[in-house]
Amino acid sequence: MQYFYFIAIYSANKFIFTFQKDTNLFYFCFMNYFESMLLALESIRANLLRSMLTLMIIAVGITCLVGILTAIDSILFSMSDNFNRLGANAFNIKPATEELGVTDKGKKQKVAEPINFNQAMDFKNAYNYSLAKVSIDTYGTNNATVKHQDKKTNPNVRLIGIDENYLNTSAYEVDAGRNFTGSEIMSTGYKAIIGSEIVDLLFNGNAEKAIGQLIYINSHRFLVIGTLKSKGASTGGSNDRSVFITLYSAKALYGYSDKAYNVTVSVSESRDIDNAINQAIGTMRNVRKLKIADPNDFKITKSDGILNQLKSMTTSLRWGTIIIALLTLLGASIGLMNIMLVSVTERTREIGVRKALGATRTNIRFQFLVEAVVICLIGGLAGIILGILMGFGVSMLVGGKFFIPWNWIALGFTVCIIVGLVSGLYPAVKASRLDPIEALRYE
Repeated sequence: MQYFYFIAIYSANKFIFTFQKDTNLFYFCFMNYFESMLLALESIRANLLRSMLTLMIIAVGITCLVGILTAIDSILFSMSDNFNRLGANAFNIKPATEELGVTDKGKKQKVAEPINFNQAMDFKNAYNYSLAKVSIDTYGTNNATVKHQDKKTNPNVRLIGIDENYLNTSAYEVDAGRNFTGSEIMSTGYKAIIGSEIVDLLFNGNAEKAIGQLIYINSHRFLVIGTLKSKGASTGGSNDRSVFITLYSAKALYGYSDKAYNVTVSVSESRDIDNAINQAIGTMRNVRKLKIADPNDFKITKSDGILNQLKSMTTSLRWGTIIIALLTLLGASIGLMNIMLVSVTERTREIGVRKALGATRTNIRFQFLVEAVVICLIGGLAGIILGILMGFGVSMLVGGKFFIPWNWIALGFTVCIIVGLVSGLYPAVKASRLDPIEALRYE
């Protein structure tokens, strides 16, 4: 029993001795590196003007890097939001082949049947993708004449039959009055919503005055229940020179047996559009009663092509900005290396004294590397603050949403550390290799 007691006491004492020895070693190493950091900061303070000049060069490079990249992200976010409101997060479903053509084997290509009224309504009722809206519209005529009292338009007004979701999926905004309700869409009540150009021509631009007025479209009388804000022109002509009537009214006035109806699906977020399309394909195949082996006789057209092109362009712009900023930082790193080499020459006697007092090569290298990295980090911090302010200013100018660019901030700090290490490595190695006796004799 005493033997085991002796072994336990011996093991505990040895463990305590080893722990104290490791703790003292850790404390010694920590204090050694901490002292090197203090000496590096003191050296920066002693050569403040020279350090500030180098710091400013680094700050300019980081400002360009963080500021321009933040501004690009802010502009792209704003443009993406605007495109979403203009229909970039929507897709259309149309017949696969609307014109007669010839296949690669010389055979005549079958023209797909149009999406008729029943199919469009069946799709709308069956499609249940989360937060998606389905709208149905059909053209009535492109040469309608609209008249109110003694004023009338030229016979170039576009007449479109729509449902209650069309204005949302097509990014129209109601200026005065209201949109159609779900019950009005399937009624024969002749009600209309008119574009801003029609308001200008018939009601002298007074949208409120147009509400509740009777207008004649060709020979049919309609009650104006809403007016729209200006949307501008598209490839199909002016969006503002349009009159919208209920879907069922358009079917009754301009319908025929094989009349085509357009189906548009809008999702709340652009990133959901691919999943929404996959579900829409399955729903439309069921509506069109296609067999498993049959190919799709309809096609999906997305309206985010321009936005994708803009994203591609901004990607190139980002790389250009990064290259320009890195070239600026390259010049700053050369200047920093020159300053560190001059510092080594000026402090040769100090290095000799430190080596004579027991400083190792590692201590000397660490001190000079810390000086270079600290200068870069201070310059980088100033550049990041200025870059964020630049991005904030640009986002305010374009009316976009500002956000903290954490990814570019991380990139800026990483670049600063790399520049500091690369610029300070050679001077630090040169300082650590100085002969202490020669260094002490240096004047």
